[in-house]
Amino acid sequence: MEKKPRQRRKRPLAVTIVAWTILVMFFVRLYQGVEPLIYAGVFEKGISQPLFADGWFTDFGIAMLTSAAYAALSLTGIIVLFGFLRMKKWSWVVLMVWTAISLTITLFDYFYSEANYIIMASDTIVAFALNQADVQRIFGIRTDPGERLD
Repeated sequence: MEKKPRQRRKRPLAVTIVAWTILVMFFVRLYQGVEPLIYAGVFEKGISQPLFADGWFTDFGIAMLTSAAYAALSLTGIIVLFGFLRMKKWSWVVLMVWTAISLTITLFDYFYSEANYIIMASDTIVAFALNQADVQRIFGIRTDPGERLD
């Protein structure tokens, strides 16, 4: 049985732009994860305060929880980036859902508190790039009439 040569799909420019945006956002989220630890003095004193008091998080506990959440977002972003560079359909779906949720949150922050303009701009770039027809075709999200998916 002879193997078919694997057809190499060309990566559109929009995919490269999204990949670079994800990489930049990785570093932004990483910084956001480290920042509360710096302010809480974890690097100088270690974990020296209680995380809970009176059945709820202390300020120190909130800083630790915030850092853990941003660390998880950073790790997830890198996993999605690898899937995205390999042009896996699941990565497009995860990235689109993630972008929609993130953009909703940043728009809410824009109207009701302090907006993070870096996140808002990157979410907008990613949303526009992911919705281009050639990007959707290469990830198998969109097919033209009469086109067959293999």
